[in-house]
Amino acid sequence: MKALILVGGFGTRLRPLTLSVPKPLVDFANKPMILHQIEALKAVGVTEVVLAINYQPEVMLNFLKEFEKKLEIKITCSQETEPLGTAGPLALARDKLIDDSGEPFFVLNSDVISEYPLKQMIEFHRGRGGEASIMVDEPSKYGVVVMEETTGKVEKFVEKPKNFVGNKINAGIYLLNPSVLDRIELKPTSIEKEVFPEIAAENKLFAMVLPGFWMDIGQPKDYITGLRLYLDFLQKNSSSKLATGSNIIGNVLVHEGAKIGDGCLIGPD
Repeated sequence: MKALILVGGFGTRLRPLTLSVPKPLVDFANKPMILHQIEALKAVGVTEVVLAINYQPEVMLNFLKEFEKKLEIKITCSQETEPLGTAGPLALARDKLIDDSGEPFFVLNSDVISEYPLKQMIEFHRGRGGEASIMVDEPSKYGVVVMEETTGKVEKFVEKPKNFVGNKINAGIYLLNPSVLDRIELKPTSIEKEVFPEIAAENKLFAMVLPGFWMDIGQPKDYITGLRLYLDFLQKNSSSKLATGSNIIGNVLVHEGAKIGDGCLIGPD
């Protein structure tokens, strides 16, 4: 099974954190943001991850070599010569994503942090028999999905609507059949505006409601909110990973190489 991560470009929305390092390599809870996704993909049997990127690919690949060996997963790069939107990169990476197995492949936005229930998504996709499955969450400033609550069949996909049309948002985690690539030309294209509405019109797009937390951490304020959500998740599900002691206040994750001096209190501002 394969996956493509939409890495994108300069990460200007996340400055100043991205002034010295590409956005996917910014630390999030003591590891690069993108590593959370790669580890989750590896856990469900993904053997190759393709990074769709147009900025500093050599920095990304050199940094991830260590994790490629450690996780025993192949990490390759599909480099854009111009920005191709959210669908064009899939056409560019077509030869890397398709093989004789005919298996569906994952597509993830690199800005997304969540619990990554990818095993459940595979089961959902196979059970619905559609061409594409997407994860959805509660609405805010993102693309909105109108769906049948019982089956998950998407009736309408509207990218950033001006008026209320539904109560589920696109969470940026997809599982697509290889046939979806036949719908995408190698040019700047939006998967949200041009591809998903077409598949939905044919009753072949299904949406799985995302359990647990989700956050687009592409901006500093959302990055901080995402960290809090992630720490809350650890407290409820893997509390042993959190620091303990009289000098720890609230949910705190301490790097294994960090040293805390006497008299220091560690916790939220």
